[in-house]
Amino acid sequence: MGAIADLPVRSARRRAPSPVLRATAEPWFLRWTIILLVVAFMGAMFLLPLWVVFQEAFRKGWAAYLKAFDDRAAMHAIWLTLKVAAIAVPLNTIFGIAAAWCVAHFRFKGKRFLGTLIELPLWVSPVISGLIFILLFGAQGLFGPSLREHGFKIIFALPGIVLSTIFVTFPFVARVLTPQMESQGHKEEEAAMTLGANGWQMFWRVTLPKIKWGLLYGIILCNARSMGEFGAVSVVSGHIRNQTNTLPLHVEVLYNEYQMVPAFACASLLALLALVTLLLKTFTNRKATATT
Repeated sequence: MGAIADLPVRSARRRAPSPVLRATAEPWFLRWTIILLVVAFMGAMFLLPLWVVFQEAFRKGWAAYLKAFDDRAAMHAIWLTLKVAAIAVPLNTIFGIAAAWCVAHFRFKGKRFLGTLIELPLWVSPVISGLIFILLFGAQGLFGPSLREHGFKIIFALPGIVLSTIFVTFPFVARVLTPQMESQGHKEEEAAMTLGANGWQMFWRVTLPKIKWGLLYGIILCNARSMGEFGAVSVVSGHIRNQTNTLPLHVEVLYNEYQMVPAFACASLLALLALVTLLLKTFTNRKATATT
């Protein structure tokens, strides 16, 4: 009889939630309140501005939207943006792979300091980085007079735009690949070297297949930032129409001239780039996480 009397107590103990479950099981109204707050915040900060951009871009119809790109300044801004990205992204990809390899595989003094320097552009205002290039390569800068004597023009020209873009975007590939390489280790590379593979063979056949999704993830982020960069490019470009205006700068010029439909039409291209980047980022992030 005593054993039978203990059955409800034992079953109640088995049904009692664990401390972890009690700590995470919030009341339903609290959960839904937090969810609604997050959704409302995302709608106000992301979806609403996106909707306004496309609404203003198509306010006068498709004809006016397409006419915004039937302009020499707009097309030059688009091609200049693509040209800058085509230069900056491959260079930052090479640098990012080399920096991640160095940090993940070698032990040396100043390793943490190098990691801090790699992430420095993320914490420095892009405007400040642009001013640094002005102080270095401007007409009154440190190297400006010497460059002018030899016929080199960096500030208010394509080289200055490329340099400032490279500076603000070079952390993306490196900071994605570094933790991935560190978590994967380098036993497979050592085995390949033991079997007689040279450096290039080891990289192409062993290292690259392991990091390909993380590498693509970093390249996507780098490309999106390169095409959308405004602050640093604005300082070094000089806002010269048909010469140094990238697409974000062209949008600002059109907006300041009260050409609303062309301004929002060009801005819609950058918004589409952001949406495509978001989709690709989600896909590659899942692949990269699955390979770690």
